[in-house]
Amino acid sequence: MNLYRSARAVAGASGDDVIDWQSAADAAKAVTDPGSLELEPGEREAYARDVRDAREAVRTVADVEFDVPDTVEIQNRHHWIDANIATFERVMGTLENQFQTGAFPGVARTVNTGTMTVLLAFLGRNVLGQYDPLLLAENPEESHALYFVRPNILSAAEKLDVDADRFRRWIAFHEVTHAAEFGAAPWLSDHLESRMEDGIAALSDGSFDRNAFRDLDAAMTVVEGYAELLMDHAFDDEYEDLRRKLDARRQGRGPLQKLFRRLLGLGLKERQYERGKHFFETVVTGHGLETATLVWEGPEMLPTQDELDDPTLWLQRIDR
Repeated sequence: MNLYRSARAVAGASGDDVIDWQSAADAAKAVTDPGSLELEPGEREAYARDVRDAREAVRTVADVEFDVPDTVEIQNRHHWIDANIATFERVMGTLENQFQTGAFPGVARTVNTGTMTVLLAFLGRNVLGQYDPLLLAENPEESHALYFVRPNILSAAEKLDVDADRFRRWIAFHEVTHAAEFGAAPWLSDHLESRMEDGIAALSDGSFDRNAFRDLDAAMTVVEGYAELLMDHAFDDEYEDLRRKLDARRQGRGPLQKLFRRLLGLGLKERQYERGKHFFETVVTGHGLETATLVWEGPEMLPTQDELDDPTLWLQRIDR
C-alpha cells in the first residue's frame, strides 16, 4: 500500500466532473493490497464447478431456466475496483447537478474524489462475490457479470475459521441465485432501473420521490429474501454456522467500519435479507415454493412495503 501515491492521486484530481473517477480508482488501489491471484492447482476448475453445480441446483429447485453470465471472473481487489468504477460513475453521474461546487470547484472535486476513494477501498477489501446486472449500462445488450474476489474469500474463511473450499462454494451458490432471479424475471432490470432513475431525477430537481425509493427498497428486499430462500433449498450442505459466524463478525466490527457500512447502505442490505427471508418463509410454510415464485411474474406481483411486513396481505391480493 502506498499512502503517498494515493494522496497524490486525490490531490491531482482534475477535469470538469465533480469526481475525478480515474483518480479515485488509482487512489483506492494505492491504499489497497490487491491480494494474490496465484491459484492453487485445480482451483480455477473448482470455481467453475461451484458455479455450474449452483446453476443446476437452482434450476431444479426454482424450476426456471436461466444462464450464468458470460463474464465469470476470479478477481483480486484491484480488479474489483476497476470493474465497479464504471457502475459508480453511471449512478453518481446522474446526480452531478446536485453537487454544489461553489466558488472553488477544484477543492470540491478533490474532496469528492477523496470520499469516493475511501468508499471504493473499503468495499474492495470486503466484497466476497458479486452478481452485477449492470444496471444503467449505456449498452442495453451488455452482458451481466459474476465476480469472485479471491483474496477476500480466503481472508474471510480464515478469520471465520471455516473451510475455504466450502465457504467459496457457499458464496458461488448465493451469487448464482441472484442470476436466477434476473433470469426468471426479464423485466426486473428495467423495473429497478426505472425506479432508480425516477428517484435520482427527483433528487436532481431538489425533491425526494419517496414512492420510488420505497418501491426500490421493496424490490431489493424481495431479491435478497428470495435468494436466501433458494439457498435454503439448493445448497448441498448445512450453512447455518457460516451465517452465524458472519453475523457475529459484523457485530464485532469497530465504530469506523460500522460508520462506513451505514454510509454504503450495507446495514440496509442486511435488513433486506432478514425482512425478505421472513416474508418468503411465511409464504412457503403455508403455500409452498411455487407460490413464492409468483413474485417474478411481473412488477405488479411484487409485494408492497406493507405486504412485506404482513405476507398474508400479499397472499390475499394474489388470491391464495
